[in-house]
Amino acid sequence: MAIATVNPSRFYEVLWDDPAELVAASRRYPGLDFLRAIARGKLPAPPICKALDFSFENVEEGSIQAGMRPSEMHYNAIGSVHGGVIATLLDAVMGCAVHTKLDRGRGYTTLEIKVNYVRALTRHTHRVCATGRVVHLGRRTAIADGFLEDNTGRIYARGTTTCLILDLSGA
Repeated sequence: MAIATVNPSRFYEVLWDDPAELVAASRRYPGLDFLRAIARGKLPAPPICKALDFSFENVEEGSIQAGMRPSEMHYNAIGSVHGGVIATLLDAVMGCAVHTKLDRGRGYTTLEIKVNYVRALTRHTHRVCATGRVVHLGRRTAIADGFLEDNTGRIYARGTTTCLILDLSGA
């Protein structure tokens, strides 16, 4: 059996900062200040932002937006953006929306995520924006929703998440 060689005509290099600085800062700042510092470039972006090439943008208490330009590097085997990329982007904005409402020393982790895919994304879609917003914030859990749309308001995916609120002060 012959193995085909791949023509390396396309290349994507990922460079990221040591996430230890980000982890330490996440414990020093209230969630809103922490995420605004990332969006403004005062703190490095998380490595997942670099790997999938998206960036945090409008950060408000209880909501956040992230922008991404779909490209071939996001593709699955049938020529559209892989659903896992979309789910990751929605998970990021929904979880970070929760984080904007947390005090210093508090964090979150995703307990559950649900994504509804409405239409395919391709490199021809151009830029898309994912928005996450908090629906409920309790003492131990939070619920957020999110959607992914293009600049005309056309929806590509919707999501919901339940997050567990964590005490990071002793971590």
